Formats: sequence, C-alpha cells, structure tokens
Amino acid sequence: MNTIKRILAVIDPTKDDHHGLARSIDLAKKSGASITAFMTVYDFSYEMTTMLSFEEREAMRKAVINDRELWLKDIISTYPDVNITTQVVWHNRPFEAIINTVIEQEYDLVVKSTHQHGALKSVIFTPTDWHLVRKCPTPVLFVKEMAWPEQGNILAAVNAVSENDEHVALNKRIIKDAQFLCELANAKLNLVNAYPATPINIAIEIPEFNPGLYNESVKKHHIESTNELAKTFSLTNEQCFIEEGLPEDVIPDVANRLNSELVVIGTVGRTGLSAALVGNTAEHVIDSLDCDVLALKPDGYVSPLAKS
Repeated sequence: MNTIKRILAVIDPTKDDHHGLARSIDLAKKSGASITAFMTVYDFSYEMTTMLSFEEREAMRKAVINDRELWLKDIISTYPDVNITTQVVWHNRPFEAIINTVIEQEYDLVVKSTHQHGALKSVIFTPTDWHLVRKCPTPVLFVKEMAWPEQGNILAAVNAVSENDEHVALNKRIIKDAQFLCELANAKLNLVNAYPATPINIAIEIPEFNPGLYNESVKKHHIESTNELAKTFSLTNEQCFIEEGLPEDVIPDVANRLNSELVVIGTVGRTGLSAALVGNTAEHVIDSLDCDVLALKPDGYVSPLAKS
C-alpha cells in the first residue's frame, strides 16, 4: 500500500457518528484518494412477502434502497470539498457484500468503524468485522472514536524470527504500509515483537535444563532479529520494542504505553475448523487493542469469496 487511490468507507446505519467516514476523509485529503460511502441494507420482512407478486416485491426492495441512498447522500452533502460517491447494496450478509465490492471494483482500503462498549470502554468486534479480518483481500482499517494526533505513534507488530517465507514477506509488508501511513499522518513508527517465556513443563521434566540461559538465548535472538529487520527499513534500535509474553498481552501493552493511535498487524486469514481449533493470534491481539487497527493480508492472498 504505497498509495491509496480508492477507499471503501463502510457506513453503519444504526450509528449517529460515522468515525470511519471521518477517518476516510482525513486520509483522502492527504492521499488524493476517492471515497465510496458504502452501505448494505436488508429488510427481513422481505422474506415474508412471497404472497406478493414479483413486481410488488421489487418495488418494496427498491423503496428501501432508495430511502437509504437519500439518507446516505444527506450525510455526505456535509463534505462538499471531498470526492465521495455512494453505493447501497441489498444483501443479508454485509461482509460478503463488502468483500465482493472490494474484489470487483478494486478498492485499495476498507475503512470501518468499530463498536464501543459504553460501560467497559472497550472495542467490540462484530461478526462482520471478524469476517473482514479473515477474508478481505485488501487492508481493513478498523476505526475508533479518537482522532489521530499530529506527531503521534504508529505501531507495527512483527514476528522477526519467523523463517516462514509468507511471514517474512508479511513482516516487510506490515512495515512498508506502516511507514506509508506515518508519512500521511506525520507520525513516528515503532516496531513491537513479542517472544515466548520459558516453557515451565520443560524446566520440570528435564533437570539439566537451565531456564535462565534458555530465556536469555531466546531474548537475544529476538532482539537481534528485530533490530536487523528494523535496520533494513532505516529504523533505529530505539524504535524497537522486544518484550517477553504473549502477543495479545505485549502488543496492546506497548500500544498503550506509547499512546499509539494505530497498530498495523498481519493476518494469515485462516478460516474453518483450523481457525476454530488453533485460533488466530492476530485476532486475539486485535480483540485486546484499544486503538485503530490496520489488518493486512500477505501479498498474493486470495479471498475464499473470490470467483475462480
């Protein structure tokens, strides 16, 4: 993502505030991108109208779409200085409509507001959000309420010691995209890399095992690998945070300490039984963050919704 030309801003008709649209407009002004304000609508009473004629059902469907289009155009009319078009799609599965539109119309970025739990002040991810994390081929920016400050911090989450080709390429993609957004937002880039603690069961089962030496060796390997990765992108060691613990604990903790406005993270996009059983580290991390999140797929990723 060394450029943004087309942004798909997903609008939630149940919300009065449209933070995703506001963030899209901010990015568009800085990048020159065009915006499509996108909404899915579906009236389940439509399924109860089988006794009506085809023409009557179509009239009902079009009336709902037209009503939403007018509502959407009224919202974007308050932004006359930005190139915003509207698109309303009749679909009972919003994530499918979003992903199909992204694929067919070749959008560079999807921007979507997250829901916030009022009492807990935490971000709540909907089923649509998780489907986008797993299946959307283009980067998805999940937006919170807060604005991005000038000279803020953007955090790129990497796994610097992985030798998996896909993960190595994804690390580079994460940092490149984070650097691009830093330029747009006039922000500073930092890297975060979590490394595992000493396995307790090994220390118990193997008496000669030295957990202290093992831990120091693992730490040293992660520090050297992360610093080397940072160096290839002209980043300093001071911009690297290498800490012990689970990624879902370390990354949110570092993001909070730096008061980061955005965390950039890679997602492998596993779906089905393997994702249910193994879990997706990226999803655990995303669920723990209290700031904007940009979720990226590896280069060459093909969505399961893509038509062959």
